[in-house]
Amino acid sequence: MQPRKDAPQRSDAQRNRERILEVALAELTCSANAPLSVIARKAGVGQGTFYRNFPHREALVLEVYRHEMRQVADSAAELLESRAPERALREWMDRLAGFAMAKAGLADAIRQATSAPGGPAKPGHAPLTSAAELLLRANEEAGTIRPGVTADDFLLAIAGLWQIDPCGDWQPRATRLLDLVMDGLRVGAREQ
Repeated sequence: MQPRKDAPQRSDAQRNRERILEVALAELTCSANAPLSVIARKAGVGQGTFYRNFPHREALVLEVYRHEMRQVADSAAELLESRAPERALREWMDRLAGFAMAKAGLADAIRQATSAPGGPAKPGHAPLTSAAELLLRANEEAGTIRPGVTADDFLLAIAGLWQIDPCGDWQPRATRLLDLVMDGLRVGAREQ
């Protein structure tokens, strides 16, 4: 009997899946053609476990992308619980920069996975848009950013992240870019 798709995974199965995704992110970021056997070996799982989780390369690539995006998106609410809205937004922007660099490295693998006729579509970025909206509204309510900035405006303003070379020393450049965006968001904020 097959387990139900929506049944919760055992903790060891969940850990295996997480390890596979972590190793796959690193390997596929370096090479879109990283052998699946290498990913399984470095994750410390057998071929059966690997293919039970990811029956083909496309499933793995798209799940790595979705997993990373979900982690960044989910961190928005977590940051707001423990930090002031302005600090939460800026820290989330740093996490988004890390995701952008990983996505740039995964771009070839994603393109290969979604380019086949009848293949899966590239996942959208709705979770990131929702997370940005949550952070922007919290900051607007706190009076730390100008009113009326939409998530679409924000994502357009930081689109330069996707132009930075992920293989170079990207962090200082991303920090400067995101600091400029934060400075721009503060202009016109109401006084506290």
